Amino acid sequence: MAALSEKDAAAYLDARPRYPIDWYKKIAERTQDHKFAWDVGTGNGQAAIGLVEHYENVVATDINEAQLKRAIKHSRISYHHTPKNMSEDEMVALIGGENSMDLIVAAQAVHFFDLTTFYNVAKRVLRKDGGLIAIWVYNDIIISPEIDPIMKSLVDSTLPFRTPIMNLAFDSYKTLPFPFESIGMGSEGEPVRLDIPHKLSLKGFIGFLKSWQPAMKAKEQGVELVDEDLITKFEEAWGDENQVKDVYYKAHMIVGKIPEMRSESDKVSEDSNKDNLLQTDVGRKQERRQPSDDENRQSKKQNTSEDEAC
Repeated sequence: MAALSEKDAAAYLDARPRYPIDWYKKIAERTQDHKFAWDVGTGNGQAAIGLVEHYENVVATDINEAQLKRAIKHSRISYHHTPKNMSEDEMVALIGGENSMDLIVAAQAVHFFDLTTFYNVAKRVLRKDGGLIAIWVYNDIIISPEIDPIMKSLVDSTLPFRTPIMNLAFDSYKTLPFPFESIGMGSEGEPVRLDIPHKLSLKGFIGFLKSWQPAMKAKEQGVELVDEDLITKFEEAWGDENQVKDVYYKAHMIVGKIPEMRSESDKVSEDSNKDNLLQTDVGRKQERRQPSDDENRQSKKQNTSEDEAC
């Protein structure tokens, strides 16, 4: 994720939605223990503050120091800056060590990661027995019939400036690799669809657009997508500039666990069962091919008739 200025970080914090509390409750009900959780790519801690209601200790990490400075403080949340040059071993040690995390959460973040490194670390720190990893992303915002078409035009205008990383988010994580076993809450290629309710002021909404990653990427290339003309269109469609509107972010989630490893004895037993089943089927076929007494008598008559005909 691109580094945000102090001003952009403040706007991002105002517009970023708080994730529904029932998400954390449903996921926590599926983890075996509730001692440690890791919020990776925590930003300003909105997921971390939800996790701390269900887990005794939360480790929250991010590459962006400006975001961490504005993180929501809590006595049981420890925030850590994790620069790009940090090794996998250093990351594992910082988070809590091998087989230590009951839950890993990456909220609106995993598409920015080096997936190979992240998944390697996740598999090392996640508890093999009862641990879960949950990722989610929101990629659209529904406000009103007047505002939504303008927003769609803005989204379409970002297409030339999107990176493959951004497209993972725009594609609702449907093309994102996720090497974990499904627990029935989405799976690789098939995230579950969810809504996130939020409230936004016009000022907060415009601030969000200016700190939006696709718009910032375009600006880096000399193109201002959120210009004065577009802002005027949003202001006219919004109506009363002091009105705070109910909005909905369209979200997509996948939750998984470490795939279960089968022992060699399990594989041998499974192969043996297959062999036994095959032998049984062969035996049944052989039994069906054995002629009855009537068939033997009929066969003898037929052979006698044929001999006579010769």
